[in-house]
Amino acid sequence: MAAEQAFKVVINDTNPASGGRGFGIEVTGSNYNHFLGKRIGDAVDGMFVGEGDKSLSGYKLQITGGSDLTGRPMRPELDGGGIKPVLITAGVGYKGKRYVKKRGKVYRYKYDGLRRRRKLRGNVISQDTRQINLKITEAGNRSLDAIFGLVEEAAPVEEPSGEEE
Repeated sequence: MAAEQAFKVVINDTNPASGGRGFGIEVTGSNYNHFLGKRIGDAVDGMFVGEGDKSLSGYKLQITGGSDLTGRPMRPELDGGGIKPVLITAGVGYKGKRYVKKRGKVYRYKYDGLRRRRKLRGNVISQDTRQINLKITEAGNRSLDAIFGLVEEAAPVEEPSGEEE
């Protein structure tokens, strides 16, 4: 029995007034197929993120990164959707620190020029991708807090009818 394919999408609000919050949502079905083949840096319409009331219609989003099912990060400079061994310095996928034990204590040093060979994922979203990171480039009509149910939307006020029961 095959599991349903889905992406976990993390949407980062770049508006400083909202505090730069992040929101998570799952993308499945036909919206899942829309993301396949997209690259880091591509623009995506918000209507493909979420379903029903949680759809981000009117929003414009940009793909900033992601990771695969084992947690390997996607690098923007690696072409393709496969895994590639890369000799890298500190950055995405490698922190570039060495642990040294001195006099019974462990110290963390960041040496200049420290490089490691790591296997990283390419910049194309494939079926092995499990998380996609997006940032908002154009906001829609509704706020993200209202879409994700963190704030109650203003409901129309009903006037009392004057009759009491």
